[in-house]
Amino acid sequence: MRRIVKADLHMHTSFSPDSLMPPARLVQRCVATGMTCIAVTDHNTLRGALEVRRLAPFTVIVGEEIKTSAGELVGLFLREEIPKGLSPVETTQRVHRQGGLVALPHPFDRLRRSVMTAQGREEVRPYVDIVEVFNARNTLQGANRRAAALAQEWGVLGSAVSDAHTPWELGRTYMELPEFDGTAGGFKDALAQAHLVTRPITPLIHVVTTLTKLRKRLLGAKLPTSAEGPELEIR
Repeated sequence: MRRIVKADLHMHTSFSPDSLMPPARLVQRCVATGMTCIAVTDHNTLRGALEVRRLAPFTVIVGEEIKTSAGELVGLFLREEIPKGLSPVETTQRVHRQGGLVALPHPFDRLRRSVMTAQGREEVRPYVDIVEVFNARNTLQGANRRAAALAQEWGVLGSAVSDAHTPWELGRTYMELPEFDGTAGGFKDALAQAHLVTRPITPLIHVVTTLTKLRKRLLGAKLPTSAEGPELEIR
């Protein structure tokens, strides 16, 4: 009988401009919450994912949340960093040339400026492998329902993700899926059998993210390197 893994495909470390979570702290929290397969998807860099993979005793998919000329896409199973600012189609093609998977993050969240435009969505439709049908950081749950309908319309796989920027978001939203062989193709087969566990996070988490961005931008805050940090329980 195949082992079931607990997976989350979207999260950030202190290598993103809107997170202060050190890679070591992320790993510590994942172990504490029983996560056994994660994708680290920092903004426009692989550095956090590579560091987490070096530290983690569980499966780490190297990913990147990439800012295209029409909004954000997520690349998974990457070997090389993809620069920001490319067209959506070129970005997806670069992901696929690496043997990776393309995920469409939070496609209908009207409160985020980075969401892919409607035109961009249509352009990348033939290239998208996964749609985030539940993103825990979507403030309006109608955005998740529309994303689920989009995945069904396009006939692509759906995922549930935490989009965590802080330790206390990890382990709340995740997927239970069969153990896979470590390849992108094997992962897609497993994801088709996933059970989605969905718990939205409080909208107040966006205040934390905004303050983090301001701190890093205005005060030049140094990236945290310690695994230690304040713990907060959000129910």
